[in-house]
Amino acid sequence: MRQVTATGQTVVEAVKSALAQLETTEDRTEVSIIDEGKKGIFGFGSRPAIVKVTVKIDPVEEAKQFLLNVCEKMGVSAKIEVKREGKQVQFLLSGEKMALLIGKRGQTLNSLQYLTQLVINRFADQYLTVILDAEDYRKRRNETLIQLAERLAEKAQRTGQKVTLEPMPSYERKVIHTALMGNRRIKTYSDGVEPNRHIVISPNK
Repeated sequence: MRQVTATGQTVVEAVKSALAQLETTEDRTEVSIIDEGKKGIFGFGSRPAIVKVTVKIDPVEEAKQFLLNVCEKMGVSAKIEVKREGKQVQFLLSGEKMALLIGKRGQTLNSLQYLTQLVINRFADQYLTVILDAEDYRKRRNETLIQLAERLAEKAQRTGQKVTLEPMPSYERKVIHTALMGNRRIKTYSDGVEPNRHIVISPNK
């Protein structure tokens, strides 16, 4: 949090001084008047005005800027669309070389999402959940996961043996759990410790 305490002959002058030091505008700050000051008579008994000015930080803008900086360092020119619903913030990336940001099975995208969540919550007043997507990868991945879940559930029923899936982040595990929730012939549960936590599909005996 950036803030300065400044003085001036009047409150207005003190605020102007603070804004110049912070290199920002008044609409992006919060101003607290510590002392309104006193003019005095013929220069005697005067007291300068003192204010404390704090820059208001937009956590979503900070997170977006972080992503743009990462993309630039990776040599990716990306456009970022932001959608916010309550405590969930989606950053939708588009442009060329999106495969670089997605990585193998979305691993790079998942890592970026984790880092972006750390950045946004460093500045947020309440905990925000970040969803990071590139060229609708999450939607395509969800469809793949649902198909995988159904295929492996069928295998567990056919063989009578439990099936262990590869480690996945929590929201991907949730997709699997949700997809198989209505199948009473099998049960699903998570096992292991992050980052190797995975789903097990087991036949109901």
